[in-house]
Amino acid sequence: MKITPYRIKKGICYLRHYGPKAFWNRLLDKLEPEEVPYAPWFEKYRAGTEELKRQARQVKEFACRPLISIVVPCYQTPERYLLEMLDSVRRQSYDNWQLCLADATPSCQVKDLVEAYCREHKETRIAYRHLEQNLGIAGNTNAGIALAEGTWIGLLDHDDLLAPEALYEVVAVINQEPEAEAIYSDEDQVEEARGMLEHKNPHFKPNFSPDLLRSNNYITHFFCVKLSLARRVGLFREGFDGAQDYDFILRCTESAAKVAHVPRVLYHWRVHSKSTADNPMSKLYAYEAGQRALEDHLKRSGQQGEVSQLMHFGFYRVSYPVSGTPLVSVIIPNKDQSDTLRRCMESLQQSTWMHYEVIIVENNSSERATFQYYRKLCPVQGEGKIYGTGVLPGGQPVQVVVWDSGFNYSAINNFGVSYSSGEYLVLLNNDIEIITQGWLEELLGNCQRPEVGITGARLYYPDNTVQHAGIVIGIDGIAANMFPGLRRGQEGYYHKAAIQLNYSAVTAACLMVSKEIYQQVGGLEEQLAVAFNDVDFCLRVRAEGYLVVYDPFVEAYHYESKSRGREDTKEKVRRFEQEIEFIRSRWMKLLKQGDPFYNPNFSLKKCNYVLKP
Repeated sequence: MKITPYRIKKGICYLRHYGPKAFWNRLLDKLEPEEVPYAPWFEKYRAGTEELKRQARQVKEFACRPLISIVVPCYQTPERYLLEMLDSVRRQSYDNWQLCLADATPSCQVKDLVEAYCREHKETRIAYRHLEQNLGIAGNTNAGIALAEGTWIGLLDHDDLLAPEALYEVVAVINQEPEAEAIYSDEDQVEEARGMLEHKNPHFKPNFSPDLLRSNNYITHFFCVKLSLARRVGLFREGFDGAQDYDFILRCTESAAKVAHVPRVLYHWRVHSKSTADNPMSKLYAYEAGQRALEDHLKRSGQQGEVSQLMHFGFYRVSYPVSGTPLVSVIIPNKDQSDTLRRCMESLQQSTWMHYEVIIVENNSSERATFQYYRKLCPVQGEGKIYGTGVLPGGQPVQVVVWDSGFNYSAINNFGVSYSSGEYLVLLNNDIEIITQGWLEELLGNCQRPEVGITGARLYYPDNTVQHAGIVIGIDGIAANMFPGLRRGQEGYYHKAAIQLNYSAVTAACLMVSKEIYQQVGGLEEQLAVAFNDVDFCLRVRAEGYLVVYDPFVEAYHYESKSRGREDTKEKVRRFEQEIEFIRSRWMKLLKQGDPFYNPNFSLKKCNYVLKP
């Protein structure tokens, strides 16, 4: 990265904003080398001349060929940027489009350029309107929408560019998924370099992720919506300057029958010193507007929640309050390792949520110290499968129940759940040490949302590197934890390790689920004794229509190596292979289609959002 006076000035501003430690972590994220450099990757995968010709032929076979009105609000657009934007629209392989320009420039500069351009190219698909006054971005965009004759509109900024296959890909989705009413794509940034446009900073997105959208306007560009839906939600609203697109997208996705995603880079966001793409600090007012847009969204959705801005510009945290005082049952499987269990219990007792019970499932321990600790926790002797009962210093019930069969993680948890009294369950490994004292409130706030089935945490190894920040299906053939080894304080690709978002699965080392949903899906799959039982459980909950939420604001240490056995015998290797085959058979369709919360342009051999070669 070239050092310039502008970048030095910007760096000083960021240092003041973040402070030394957070600034250093952000710098490390920025300087992380690209394992697969994007610029040559883009050249390899962009639509070439022959592909664009094929698309132009293919569109004639589409059953639906809607007119798409591309809406562009203009204001004092530099001549070169304007002409390049116009060229990018005219080069589309799909030709049934209309370009709607609403121009608030006081002079005739843009008007004259557009008229000359249309004469030169004999272009009749461009509708231009000069506005008598500047109505702001929201008002100017609405004026552009008023020119639209199509059944769909697409939003394009006056200094940005569309990929030549953009409209073709959108129309392909319209034909494949006729229920879709809103469509978005991946994007990148372009910057002038040595007289050419350099492509960088790609943003490859998941399929629609409601919690990610509440953390950040990840959809942004290229956003297309049915004109009828846009009118139904009220078009763009004033009062959200800088975040008017975020407010519009939130309202559209709330009401759309389906939100679809094109996993291709169809939009090129131009970077220059005055653009938000290059300098987020240039529009600080926009982030306050984004917060208000989120607050309005929650009200319309009938959900309570407190929205706060995170340190990184344009990123938010929604904290959901707990309704009532539900009892939480914490299920902890255990075999020996009394010191490990004691550390887990001591961290648990620092919780600020007091309404919980603990059920420790004893599984064939042999160490004397383990039973001494059990008796200390549970001095009242039990009967049958109940080893003993007790009360923690905070007044919470605790009991040890005995599973005397062989190790089967799923069966052990199911057995422990059968002794639970709580409305919500926490599956917790004995080698977890809770960091966040308000963890139960945080998990409960999410799990009480009617659309959410499971909430999971951010886990660290003892060396303060990430062990778990969500699970992606398909990596390493089946599934894998994201961001292993990422330093605590770093946030990864587009801050995904540090914001709430939806994944297909989270680890059962620390997750919460309502007892009703747990029983609805039949608990953990007991044919999966050791591996992938949490993945399978989450996928079955997802299949019932619930979301899985990764919540990074619940943090804990996971001393995984302390309690985990090695696959070091023929029997264990054979069992592991059988569990892999079980998952592949049950979830073959998903493995073939790909994880909806993971972009298909990413590698399935890496766990940190690296591009596939």
